[in-house]
Amino acid sequence: MAQIALIAQPTFISITTGRGKHHLQELSYARKKVSLPLLVGSRKMEKGPLFVSSNSGGERSRSVAVKVSEGGAVSLPHGWPPQKKGSEDQIEGINRMKSSNRFFTVALVAAWYSSNIGVLLLNKYLLSNYGFKYPIFLTMCHMTACSLFSYVAIAWMKLVPLQTIRSRVQFFKISALSLVFCVSVVFGNISLRYLPVSFNQAIGATTPFFTAVFAYLMTFKREAWLTYLTLVPVVTGVIIASGGEPSFHLFGFIICVAATGARALKSVLQGILLSSEGEKLNSMNLLLYMAPMAVVFLLPATLIMEDNVVGITLALARDDSKIIWYLLFNSSLAYFVNLTNFLVTKHTSALTLQVLGNAKGAVAVVVSILIFRNPVSVTGMMGYSLTVFGVILYSEAKKRSK
Repeated sequence: MAQIALIAQPTFISITTGRGKHHLQELSYARKKVSLPLLVGSRKMEKGPLFVSSNSGGERSRSVAVKVSEGGAVSLPHGWPPQKKGSEDQIEGINRMKSSNRFFTVALVAAWYSSNIGVLLLNKYLLSNYGFKYPIFLTMCHMTACSLFSYVAIAWMKLVPLQTIRSRVQFFKISALSLVFCVSVVFGNISLRYLPVSFNQAIGATTPFFTAVFAYLMTFKREAWLTYLTLVPVVTGVIIASGGEPSFHLFGFIICVAATGARALKSVLQGILLSSEGEKLNSMNLLLYMAPMAVVFLLPATLIMEDNVVGITLALARDDSKIIWYLLFNSSLAYFVNLTNFLVTKHTSALTLQVLGNAKGAVAVVVSILIFRNPVSVTGMMGYSLTVFGVILYSEAKKRSK
C-alpha cells in the first residue's frame, strides 16, 4: 500500500484507472499519512502534468494527474505534494495549541476535583469536628455566594449568555426545583454531622437507583431489564457497607438516604418541568435563578429551626476569627463546584465525564480517610466498591440502551 504525506491545503490527486477517475483530498494542515488502497499491487503509475486552479471562493488548489497501468509500484511527481510557505510554522502552532488545550483540560479537571472534595471535607470539618452545628445556615451561606458569583459571571463577565425567565409558570417550576435542591443540600450537610465522608459517599453513589425509581413513578418510563439488573449491586453494596460501617448512625443514615433521593428527584423533575425548548436553561443560568430562591426558602428555616444562629456565629467569630474565613472560603467553593462542573461538561466528552465522576467519589473517600482518620472495615470498603462497580455497569447499560 503506497502512502504519502500531504501538507498543502487543499491538495487533490486525480488517478485515472480502468475503473474511472478517483480523487483523494486531505483537509488538514497537519502531517498525516494518506493511503492509496486503489493503487496497491500490480499497478504502475506515471506522473502527469501539475494543474493549478481556483475555486469560487478564490482559493488556489493544486492537482496532479497520475496514469495507472498494470504491474509495478506507485510513482508520484518530484516535489509532490507541494508545500505552502510557512506550513511548518502552522503545524508547530497547531501542536502548541493542542498541548495548551490538553493542559487546560487537565487543570480544569483538577479544579473540579479540588472544589468538589474541598467543599465536602470542609463541610464535614465545620459541622462535625469544629462544632459549627448549623447545617441550614451553612447551606444558606452557600446559596448566597452562588447568587452573587452567578450574577457576576453571567451579567458582568458574560461567561455564558443570559437566559431570561419567560413566564410565571416557568418561574414556579424553577421555584419547585429550588425547594427540592434545598432539601437535598441541607439533608446532605446534616448527614455529615453523624456519618463519615466515606459512608456518606457510599450512600450518595446510589443516586441512579432513586433516579430510575422516580423516573418510573412520575413518567412511567421503563428502562431495559438489563439496566434494572445493574442496580442490584448498587443497592447490595450499600447494604453490605452499612453492616460493616464502624461509625454507623441510624438517623444520619436515614437523612443521607433522603438527601440522595431528593437529589435524584430534582434531576427527574428538571427533565419534566423544563423539557420544552423555550424553558430549557443551562446549568449556570439555572443556578442564577435557583440560588436566590433557595436563600428565600432557607432564611426563615434557619431563623426558626436554628435559634439565634447569627448571634452565635458572631460570638464564635469574636473568639476565633477563623470561622468567618472558613465560611467565606467554603461558600466560595460551593459556587466553584457548580462552575467547574459546567466547564468540565463543556470541554470533555460524556464518556470522560462519566469516568471522572465515578472516580471522584473514590478519591473523596480516600482523602477523607487520610485526613479524618475515621475507622474503616474491609466489609465496608468491599460494599462501597460493589456499589461503584454497579454504578459503572448502570452507566454502560444506559448508554447501550440509547
